[in-house]
Amino acid sequence: MRGIDTPVRKMRREIFKEIAQLAYHSDNLNDDVEALPYKIVNPETPIYRESIYREREIVREQIRLAMGLSLRPEDAPVHVTQGLEESNIDEKYYEPPMIQVIPSACNACPENEYCVTDRCMGCVAHPCQVVCPRGAISTVNGKSVIDQSKCIRCGKCKSVCPYDAVSHQQRPCSAACGVGAIGSDGAGRAVIDSEKCVTCGQCMVSCPFGAIADKSQIFQLIHALESGREIIAQVAPAFVGQFGPAATPGKIKTALKQLGFADVYETAIGADIGAATEAEHYVKEVATGELPFLLTSCCPSWSMLAKKFFPETIDKISNALTPMVATARVIKQEHPDASVVFIGPCVAKKLEASRRSVRSDVDFVITFEELTGMFEAKGIDITKVEEETPIMDATSAGRGYAASGGVASAIEKCVQEYYPDTTVHIEHVESLADCKKILMLAKLGKKNGCLIEGMACPGGCIAGAGTNVAILQAQKALSSFQNEAERKLPPQNAMDEAK
Repeated sequence: MRGIDTPVRKMRREIFKEIAQLAYHSDNLNDDVEALPYKIVNPETPIYRESIYREREIVREQIRLAMGLSLRPEDAPVHVTQGLEESNIDEKYYEPPMIQVIPSACNACPENEYCVTDRCMGCVAHPCQVVCPRGAISTVNGKSVIDQSKCIRCGKCKSVCPYDAVSHQQRPCSAACGVGAIGSDGAGRAVIDSEKCVTCGQCMVSCPFGAIADKSQIFQLIHALESGREIIAQVAPAFVGQFGPAATPGKIKTALKQLGFADVYETAIGADIGAATEAEHYVKEVATGELPFLLTSCCPSWSMLAKKFFPETIDKISNALTPMVATARVIKQEHPDASVVFIGPCVAKKLEASRRSVRSDVDFVITFEELTGMFEAKGIDITKVEEETPIMDATSAGRGYAASGGVASAIEKCVQEYYPDTTVHIEHVESLADCKKILMLAKLGKKNGCLIEGMACPGGCIAGAGTNVAILQAQKALSSFQNEAERKLPPQNAMDEAK
């Protein structure tokens, strides 16, 4: 569903826009929040659900999450505005859990089920029955039927059906989760195991019912912008193309300043620092045999995966600052009194910014999707603003961090340029399932001597949960943005130069 403007995405954007408008204009926040579900949901005919009452209940929970609040409990009478006063501050950090399932919105999809569809031709051969190891398939009225109490979900029936009449139904959120963090409650609705979850957000973008949502800081950020204090944005390299083909980097910079940002930096500055730093780490630690392998540090879900499921690899994760943190520190060296906002494609960055070691560097994190809501609330059409001076902060290598393989490629090129006598072995994987596989191989000693890049989102950051456009569209825009860079590689002493 990525890149398709589905009703789920339209509703999320509508809620972000309405929350932003409250932040800009509301004089009576409690009453306005109470009225918002009635404004958003058609008062006469339900559009997506069986009743307007269910639709409004779901919208209420989506509003709470969009304002940085947690869901209300199902077994206690909690007002929709409960906790709103405490959240109505611009210093509020995200609180776990970052991503939550809205029970009233969940469809309780089948977790893992094979069923015969109406495409069954009732053939004489009945190969599905022949190959079933448990005798779970029988013929009823000339058609095959699967007894779910006997089925062991082996899939053999599906593989032999000549008419493709057997459907394998999986819960979309669970199928998208590479760490098995999606379970079920007593009613069959999805629940997220926070002990396993690495906050990649792929479950959220895969749910066709909009039942999974993350928390937002746009309400608090707008308060900060409206206060008049200095707020500086850093934009992840995946931002190009996210607001339409006519929204050039220069126009986006202008539009951000119209929102109230004092200045705009490329997060790829920090990626340049990271590439140079991790190249040095590889040469001095892996190439010399001090470490068996090195894991890149820029994707927080990848790092979280390693720490949660492969704790023996923790000391192999690069100690290089993530691009977000490195760029924030550059900004605060130049603007010590400013607050820094990271604008990117990633849900996991919200949790990264909440770490005690990062809080002083990054004050707010919002996604491209949330930023779109802010633009709409302000009535800013990016395509019609005047183009600012071009954004030319970073190198082609740093900008390439946005796509899978780009981190490994940047580090490899830095090694080849600055340490030509060192042979570098590179591996890169995308999706949590493949990340787990390569970490298992590394654990078993199969990846010694390698620099391993892991990206939780298939396609890399350009496919993050907070993006607006299809992956191929984003990849094309990113390639053009890389080609526009004046420099191809960061200097060897990128960290020192940044200071």
